[in-house]
Amino acid sequence: MNNRFTATISATNGELSAVFARLDESPFDRLLVAIEKAKKIACFGAGREGLMMRALAMRLFHLGYDVAVVGDMTAPHLGPGDLLILSAGTGFFYTGDGLRQAAQAAGAKVFCLTAQPEGRIPRNSDDYLDLPAQTMASDQGERKTSALPMGSLFELAESLLGELIVLELMRRNRITAEAA
Repeated sequence: MNNRFTATISATNGELSAVFARLDESPFDRLLVAIEKAKKIACFGAGREGLMMRALAMRLFHLGYDVAVVGDMTAPHLGPGDLLILSAGTGFFYTGDGLRQAAQAAGAKVFCLTAQPEGRIPRNSDDYLDLPAQTMASDQGERKTSALPMGSLFELAESLLGELIVLELMRRNRITAEAA
């Protein structure tokens, strides 16, 4: 079927494939270990990235992890042995940096998902995963690399990354879809 969406869908599929072809698997594996070791996990992102973090938190909850979304009234206080997974695609925003600082001051580890590893949040987090996709920080002029607007490519890649995290945790822990 050929319609007005075909070219954009094809370009987006290629862009997502290129993002994951450039993804370094070492930080991915370190994130899996951090999740498995954490006593409690909190997830946070702003805007649409926040929606991707909510989706990841929901999937981790279904796998049996003690996880919450920062800002929900049931989100616990983090401390030693806990993990904050923080989405900062553009590398910095004040709320995210404040949460990073508070979590680290309380003794929790912070793992940042970003497309700007030189940004303040990933640089000062305990670890980060560089998801090399266009964000709102790189969607203008010559820096624009995606057929999609603003940070949509990063957000889609982050959603897919969340599913890959869950699939790998299921595989490692021999959890079936029926049990999750």
